[in-house]
Amino acid sequence: MRDLVHNLGLVSAITPAVLAADNVPVAIDLLGFDSALIAINLGAGGITFTATNKIEFLLTHSDDDTTYVPVTDADLQGVTGITSGIILALKTLQAAPSIFRVGYKGGRRYLKLLADFSGTHGTGTPISAMVIKGNASQRPVA
Repeated sequence: MRDLVHNLGLVSAITPAVLAADNVPVAIDLLGFDSALIAINLGAGGITFTATNKIEFLLTHSDDDTTYVPVTDADLQGVTGITSGIILALKTLQAAPSIFRVGYKGGRRYLKLLADFSGTHGTGTPISAMVIKGNASQRPVA
């Protein structure tokens, strides 16, 4: 049998909650891992999203956990056309729950994920995000 439980690291990037405003991004340390997958879990939208009333998910990375810069297409797998680090933008109706995933292949040590709310969000949207760290250099992963 293959063993994933001792080969993957899991970190919450956005704690599960119904959000109507920006989260406070936490630093995700990738030290000791050679790959990462960002999984964003979305519930049904609390509002009908538009170009004005939207949520944009901004992924940034850093070498020193001080200076963060937006990711680009070259840093990611599974998504293209990245502008200003925006890996997902909710601008239309989000009627059903969904999961969005993107691979990180950039070479920086730290990641941060921001759910950036614009416009008016009278009702929140259920959101959570997890970073799954893979290809551990030391096993088992605690």
